[in-house]
Amino acid sequence: MRISRSVQEWLRCRSAINIESIGFVPTMGALHRGHGSLVERCREENDIAVVSIFINPLQFNDPKDLERYPQTLDQDLSLLERLGVDEVFIPPAAEMYPSGCRYYVEEPSTEALMEGLYRPGFFRGVMTVVVKLLNLVRAGRAYFGEKDYQQLRVISGMASDFFIPTEIVACRTIREASGLAESSRNSLLSCGGRRQAAGVYRALTTASTSAAAQAMLERDGFKVEYVEEHWGRRFAAVFLEDVRLIDNVRLPRSLES
Repeated sequence: MRISRSVQEWLRCRSAINIESIGFVPTMGALHRGHGSLVERCREENDIAVVSIFINPLQFNDPKDLERYPQTLDQDLSLLERLGVDEVFIPPAAEMYPSGCRYYVEEPSTEALMEGLYRPGFFRGVMTVVVKLLNLVRAGRAYFGEKDYQQLRVISGMASDFFIPTEIVACRTIREASGLAESSRNSLLSCGGRRQAAGVYRALTTASTSAAAQAMLERDGFKVEYVEEHWGRRFAAVFLEDVRLIDNVRLPRSLES
């Protein structure tokens, strides 16, 4: 496994890769089984598997949230090596934004809905860094999880509109036995909080309406930011032990509006 710790180092490595079948998994580190499933699919479907680790400051509207984001680089690299990754790209923020944040990619309609509404600037940060990473890696396929379903839709639309030749591949959410969606932020919860957090999935899958799901979550001790239904799915964002958790599930056809 080869590790590139600068943009120039990566570009030299990329220029030497002449194989057409390249897959890419962009991450912010603190890797878990969900990331592992993306990497495994990438490894299965491509000759070369590339993973980036970059905690993107542009998508954090709360500096404290950025400071708290878990960083586990040594463990991440060990996992990626076990999974058979060929290339790891770990760029510094100063090189990803060499002129500061002078240029952005935006999609205004996302700002009024769920993550766009409650995390101002989030999708601008996501789209801007993903465009940079897709241009740097030039992969045939890039893999994103359905846990961040709204983000997945935004990235897919952006890639299409900008004629980016990389295929955006959607991958199912990986869950613990309790139903809790795998997330880097789960590591910030206490053991009891982790057990309690399984209530998000339970509420999303058993409540008859979004209002009922919100009532269940509030009764179970969550601070609810939103529970909404879009695109045939039910979404929630909640706080537990000051940790923000998101999840979504596909609605049964009988409940789709």
